[in-house]
Amino acid sequence: MMYQRSLEIENRLHAVLELIETGEYSTPGLAAALGVSIPTISRCVEALRERGHDIRAVRNADGWRYVLKSSPTTRSGDRADQSRRESVGVTA
Repeated sequence: MMYQRSLEIENRLHAVLELIETGEYSTPGLAAALGVSIPTISRCVEALRERGHDIRAVRNADGWRYVLKSSPTTRSGDRADQSRRESVGVTA
């Protein structure tokens, strides 16, 4: 399929974002959960930041984890990923 690789990347970015939204994952944790390398997760996080997601690394007693402070908004002020989340049955 001509666009298969692009689709895989988009799906991975969505999966990374959904896991980051839980506030429970570090880079190694995300890599393990998705079965990819740590550099792949680093590239995903950077790509999501470039898209306007305010992803931050915070330190807790167990080490580091990512948290999502904010997501890009649409013109109407709704979260840009709201319709995507609804389409896959994820509730906020």
